[in-house]
Amino acid sequence: MPTRDEIHAAFSKGEQAIVDLFDAVDNQVKGLANQLDKPNEAIKELQARLSKDSHNSSKPPSSDGYGKKPRQRRTESLRQKGQKPNGGQPGHKGQTLIASENPDQTAVHEVEQCERCCVPLKEVEAEAIEERQVFDIPARRIEVTAHRAEIKICPACGHENQGQFPEGINQTVQYGNGVKAWASYFSNQHFIPVERTAQIFEDLLNHRVSEATVLKASEELSECVSPATEAVKEPLQNSEVLNLDESGLRVKSKLHWLHVASTEKLTHYEVHAKRGTDAMEAAGILTDFKGTATPDHWKPYFKYEDCGHALCNAHHLRELKFIEKQYQQTWSKKMAALLLEIKEAVAETQENQLTPLQIETFERQYDDIVNEGFEANPRSPPETFEAKKRGPPKQTPPVNLLIRLRDFKPQVLAFMYDQREPFDNNQAERDIRMVKVKQKVSGCFRTLEGAERFGRVRGYIGTARKKAKNVFEAIKEAFKGIPFIPSL
Repeated sequence: MPTRDEIHAAFSKGEQAIVDLFDAVDNQVKGLANQLDKPNEAIKELQARLSKDSHNSSKPPSSDGYGKKPRQRRTESLRQKGQKPNGGQPGHKGQTLIASENPDQTAVHEVEQCERCCVPLKEVEAEAIEERQVFDIPARRIEVTAHRAEIKICPACGHENQGQFPEGINQTVQYGNGVKAWASYFSNQHFIPVERTAQIFEDLLNHRVSEATVLKASEELSECVSPATEAVKEPLQNSEVLNLDESGLRVKSKLHWLHVASTEKLTHYEVHAKRGTDAMEAAGILTDFKGTATPDHWKPYFKYEDCGHALCNAHHLRELKFIEKQYQQTWSKKMAALLLEIKEAVAETQENQLTPLQIETFERQYDDIVNEGFEANPRSPPETFEAKKRGPPKQTPPVNLLIRLRDFKPQVLAFMYDQREPFDNNQAERDIRMVKVKQKVSGCFRTLEGAERFGRVRGYIGTARKKAKNVFEAIKEAFKGIPFIPSL
């Protein structure tokens, strides 16, 4: 800024000196304003980053931490308040305990004598019977079966002959398939740590197994389900719609990635050190897939051009909600309402798709909202970008989302053009959620082989459950050498 002496000198020199002085002051003020804009933008970016959680972005719920207020998050849920009353709905099938027609045991409680006059009634025939049934669990215990193979000497030739043990009985003392099924069921289905699994055996069966036995059971189960794991790949490749997602997984204290490919009836997991195309190629499903892939907007998925693509609108709704709250932009609220309106219209239509007029109307509304968003977020002129940085200039979250909504409009509205396409990718997120629970319980996998084995077993369990197959029975069948393989 000019000093007092410089100001007096300018006034003494004449009008042109005064104009030059004010121009210099104006340039200095603009320079200071530009310097203030940079920290303001940085502060705004930091505030936006801190305000993100699992309800308004793609961050997982595990990243919310304990500092978030549950009540506040609950009011920000994407779920809309419904018109249904609380409690059971009309037509809901109850789970009332029903008496069995063929009870396992029957206990008859005889009348010994008359309550009034004490006359003996033991020989008197009963006029009627009132029955009450009790459903209970019998006492469990480890059952030991001794297999004894006879050894006989042939009297004719003196050759020693021995009876054959059943297949699978190779050790002097060993556990049977029932113990292995229990151990692997607790560990892989309910994520109970090995030490607590051993404690369950001791509490329920009065027999404590070693932690090595629990680990060995899961390893053996992984080998037993391998045929089922490979058999699932072909129907996934031939499906019309494939849900895809990936999430970080800690293996040997390093970041690996868990990839899931699934439908409503099938599940396949792949554990890989990388997140991109290398992992997808290793899984071997997208390579020959011809249907529609439904992932989030992870760019490597779009390298597979032989299949169609549909983007997850649950991700878009969360991002739109974040923009509405953090940047106070009305277009985001309009876009979220439009996507939900299209979803409701698709659900209510009786035909295979919406009418051409409906599609044209929704497309026009979609384009108008996107244009409104760009008007609310004018892009910076090129001369303001830092020339030293390579690639496209950095944009704000609203502009980045608007560019995606504009450039990937067919993929965003795929569910509107074809009812077979899902509105979101929640199926894959649900499939990947339980593996994240496992990591939350155990912290990380100690070996890559252990992580891969767990992925195979969870894929087998997930497919069995989707096919309404009892998971415990499916595990027992796998140990018997006949794993559950879903029909195509």
